[in-house]
Amino acid sequence: MLIPHDTRIALDTVVDLVNSAPEGGRGDGLGDLTALYTFVRDHRVSGVEELTDRDLRAVQAVRGRFTEVFAAPDSRTAAELINQLVAAAGTTPQLTDHDGYDWHVHYFAPGASVGDHLAADCGMALAFIVVAGERERLRRCEAPDCGRAFVDLSRNRSRRYCDSRTCGNRLHVAAYRARRKEAATG
Repeated sequence: MLIPHDTRIALDTVVDLVNSAPEGGRGDGLGDLTALYTFVRDHRVSGVEELTDRDLRAVQAVRGRFTEVFAAPDSRTAAELINQLVAAAGTTPQLTDHDGYDWHVHYFAPGASVGDHLAADCGMALAFIVVAGERERLRRCEAPDCGRAFVDLSRNRSRRYCDSRTCGNRLHVAAYRARRKEAATG
């Protein structure tokens, strides 16, 4: 699946946004303005100046809607959710090249709030996944104690874990040790 760099960046951003939600014993990764500033900086969200508590609440609300997209039972439901997010953000597509990135498209309106910025750009990235008939690539980690969101960009859509270096390896090592133990006692 060929994905342009701006769409890939937006997909990574939406995954990190969804995974910042307080669930499964994890605290809220966007629980205060400092965390929001860090998120914006780490994801190089352009055009963001001063952030307020209103921005924090808006981003948390957008995060909740994106979480619903990952949980959608079918493409129609996901499309309806994405359409609502993108429409509410007031999209204004613009070609741009800035900050060392080649040409790419911003979907948020000039001067948009950070919540609208994320809703528009990340929403459109998810829209491209749905349009390509690839909604099943929007997944949750299958590790029993994880459940983090990820986008499966593997060629054969076989990825099961959020990060093969942690969840996948941990479960493979546990299975290996169980087999060794069984062989030793059997």
